[in-house]
Amino acid sequence: MDINDLRSVITVLAFVTFIGIVAWAWSSRQKAVFDEAARLPLEDDEPPTTGQHAGR
Repeated sequence: MDINDLRSVITVLAFVTFIGIVAWAWSSRQKAVFDEAARLPLEDDEPPTTGQHAGR
């Protein structure tokens, strides 16, 4: 096995990993988790209790 074979194997493994990540990201099982994470910045924070400073 020479360096070109090793490069080919690494390229194929990287491509398979990429396809796996894309399939995971687009799977319908992850939709609820991603929708919840997308709404996090829009949710209100808990109001500070009395005696705590707003800047801390």
